[in-house]
Amino acid sequence: METPAHAEHILSLHELVTSSSDITGILRGVTGFASTAMTRVAGAPIDCALTLRRRKRTATIAGSSEKAVLLDNIEQKLGQGPCLDALNAGHPMLLADVATDVEWPEYSRVLAENGCRSALGVPMDLGESSEAVLNFFAPEAGLFTSEVIDEAAAFADVAGSTLRLAIRIETVEQLNRDLKTAMASRTVIDLACGVIMAQNRCTQDEAFKTLNNASSHRNEKVHAVASSIVANLSGTTRTSAYFED
Repeated sequence: METPAHAEHILSLHELVTSSSDITGILRGVTGFASTAMTRVAGAPIDCALTLRRRKRTATIAGSSEKAVLLDNIEQKLGQGPCLDALNAGHPMLLADVATDVEWPEYSRVLAENGCRSALGVPMDLGESSEAVLNFFAPEAGLFTSEVIDEAAAFADVAGSTLRLAIRIETVEQLNRDLKTAMASRTVIDLACGVIMAQNRCTQDEAFKTLNNASSHRNEKVHAVASSIVANLSGTTRTSAYFED
């Protein structure tokens, strides 16, 4: 059943997607909302970091504070902690008290040195190509009660759907940019082939073969050779592919 708090999360997170210009800004906004929500439930300051991993990309880490990002980065480097184990387990993992923890001793020591007494890792469902986890940090032990953990899991569920949408939008925009780049490159090559066809009275296939041979001979990419041919003729290296978004 959707609570007023969950409805508020949904509205805030979807507004975040429409107002942010990149995925990093969205991640930073998500951690800010998460920190505020958990602080309200726990009754004490809760910091939050978010780690996003996508296929063929380096991990992206954002946080509600510099300390949260630092602690998350350290966990990644150590290869141990509730955040990493939550990703593998598929459910929240609690580091209840750094003073008594034996499961992640090195990480507990780092947390204690930074004034953090407990931590909670909560995974987010992003589908097969991506994975993400929220890492919450508390200055005291005992703040991550069952109520707080349930609220963190509910927030992660809502934020996960928002993040999936943001990733899809970014993917489409990247494909659009790649397509425009490819079309612009193709335009230069076609123009260069036209020049060669006019100068040598040959077919388009023969012109492209000449261009490709020149590319091999000069040890340059076909696009670079084509650009130089067009520049020699027009006096500029700038060409445009005309299409609408």
